[in-house]
Amino acid sequence: MEKKKVKVFTSGSFDLFHVGHLNILEKSAALGDELIVGVSTDELIEKYKGMKPIVPFEQRFKIISALKCVTKVVRQVKLTEIAQLQREEIDIVTIGDDWLDKYLEGLEWMKAQPNKKVIYFPYTPGVSTTSIKKEIIDSTNQIIEAALQREAALEYNWKEDERK
Repeated sequence: MEKKKVKVFTSGSFDLFHVGHLNILEKSAALGDELIVGVSTDELIEKYKGMKPIVPFEQRFKIISALKCVTKVVRQVKLTEIAQLQREEIDIVTIGDDWLDKYLEGLEWMKAQPNKKVIYFPYTPGVSTTSIKKEIIDSTNQIIEAALQREAALEYNWKEDERK
């Protein structure tokens, strides 16, 4: 008789994809035979974060689908939905430890099921989508100044070429 494959589920926004995202996906994949990833829709993100993601859903879905540690990607319209966990026959749900003290119906359902687990992973220190956005905002003047200098140099080189 063939051994039942262990199915792991994790989900997220995956906006401005970074190494912290990759870490949770690779750690999750190592726990089972298949990794199914829920990518939150733009509407879901706006509902629970109060703002739209920078990268649209279709692009985030495609990025996650291209990763070798991911078996399957699904659209997530509700945070850790019981029906989705049942439909995909999930054995383990992984989630960032920032959700440790927050109620999610699907996590509570998983914890109450025999032979099912919820595993919380610590966030990767020093990296988050929010910190990336803040860094971009903080360095905006520097980014604009560098772009203007490049543009001026290109224009100068173009005019020099015309004179020759």
